[in-house]
Amino acid sequence: MVVFRIAPAVADAFPDALIALVTATGVRGQEPWPDTAAALEALEQQLALGVWQPADETDPRIEQWHTAYRSFGTNPRRIRPSVDALGRRLAKKGTLPRINPAVDSYNVVSVRHGLPAGAFDLDHVAGDVDIRYADGSESFTPLGEPDTVENPKPGEIIYADTAGVLTRHWNHRDAHRTRVTEGSARVAFALETLNATRDGDLLKTATEELQGLLAPHAEQTAVYHLCPERPQATA
Repeated sequence: MVVFRIAPAVADAFPDALIALVTATGVRGQEPWPDTAAALEALEQQLALGVWQPADETDPRIEQWHTAYRSFGTNPRRIRPSVDALGRRLAKKGTLPRINPAVDSYNVVSVRHGLPAGAFDLDHVAGDVDIRYADGSESFTPLGEPDTVENPKPGEIIYADTAGVLTRHWNHRDAHRTRVTEGSARVAFALETLNATRDGDLLKTATEELQGLLAPHAEQTAVYHLCPERPQATA
């Protein structure tokens, strides 16, 4: 079991934050996921027809993250929140990347609802996970760059376990060590908002959609929530 925690300082700074954790165990990532494939194709078709477009930085769902990034010293137009970068890529290319079924599932839910999403292979997480401010001593190896080591700036919000940083700039980029692959059997997915008052129902819908895509290809799924009032969950 892995404990996820929001540090008190982060809870104080973002009192309306809400994070949904969707866990999946016994994931079968090497079989076809037809519902995920159909969801990707449907979203791309809606974009092509002009009946839908991804949220951009003028949208309150994205703007809240730009404001948060600036609060801890990150330029969000240079280092973009994951959902912002993904939406811009989709708008430009007309397609979403195909990585593997589990990753594709959270990507399509993220961009459809304008909410940042990420995931961690729990079998490669060391100890518990804290969402906290970096002190500058931590190390981070970016996804896809196993020979690169970065050090988050002091005051940057990170996801971190006892071995290092799992996500920089809150939700900009995940770590290589805990990346989700076709062979990942135990996965925790995170969906996030900083304005639960406004986006709580949206987050609930997105969480249910993601769980629905995962459930046919996992032995078990579950949902947990983190917020300043409930800053800890065991997944």
